[in-house]
Amino acid sequence: MPDLGKYAVTVLSAYGAAITLIVALVVWTLWRGARMRRLLREAEARRARNG
Repeated sequence: MPDLGKYAVTVLSAYGAAITLIVALVVWTLWRGARMRRLLREAEARRARNG
């Protein structure tokens, strides 16, 4: 790891925030994708019953 001197806290905080946001976006995307798949299956099942 390079010597960051007096900027170590700022730089490491920025890395931490960026990693946290990326992880949150990935989790949110996976959760939303699963939700959309479930809603699509339900809509297709309703269409099959009514159509």
